[in-house]
Amino acid sequence: MGWAALRLYTLAVYGFMFLPVAVVVLLSFNASQFGSFPMTGFSARWFVELAQNDAILRAFRTSLILGALTALISTTLGVLAALALVRYRVPGETYISTLLIAPILVPEVVLAVALLLFLNFLEVNKSFTLLLLGHVIFTLPFVILVVQARLVAIRRDVEEAAMSLGASPVQTFFQITLPLMLPAVLAGALFAFTISFDDITGTLFWKPGGVETVPTQIFSMLRNSISPEINALGTVMIVMTVGLPLLGLALARALATRSGG
Repeated sequence: MGWAALRLYTLAVYGFMFLPVAVVVLLSFNASQFGSFPMTGFSARWFVELAQNDAILRAFRTSLILGALTALISTTLGVLAALALVRYRVPGETYISTLLIAPILVPEVVLAVALLLFLNFLEVNKSFTLLLLGHVIFTLPFVILVVQARLVAIRRDVEEAAMSLGASPVQTFFQITLPLMLPAVLAGALFAFTISFDDITGTLFWKPGGVETVPTQIFSMLRNSISPEINALGTVMIVMTVGLPLLGLALARALATRSGG
């Protein structure tokens, strides 16, 4: 009876957490312009109107560009930082590692306000560059942790064998180390993109006027009224934020299996 009650309680908790998500997805196909039950029928009209909304399309383009740049910069810096911390002796390694991971430990709203106040003190105006910088600071620790975990599992003597056969350190990295750690690199890039694409707390503090991402566009639409387009947009966001990590996990497993890791 104890295990049965625990299973029932667990199912109830998961149901409480994911039922609102299921309702949003269901209402996005409601034929009525009023997002309520009972539904009058199923229709994809709100997705069509969503694709014709210029403000939402601009927000999508901004989020995609911002997410792609964040993933590129965070992944590049994360790989370099992980290599330095795992493969080399760096003075103050513990303090540097703690500093790089610190943004995860600090609440995002505190980090957002602190960075904004610091840049205001320096008299730096809000810009897309500031927004990108904030997203890189917030996503970089995730990339470092994922890449570090993979890099620790790669045997050092494999790289030493390549260098003993005449390969330079650069050749060893691109031909030996990078292919072995590629699943973690891709997973870190997908994590960075997804976190950036889905972020709203920091974006509200850092974005300049006139620039909207998908989450901030949803937030501004909710302040006026609950349009059926919001449900459709929420469904698209759910598919992207859930589908991309699952795709990254499947790709990482396939690459790890292929490389024998």
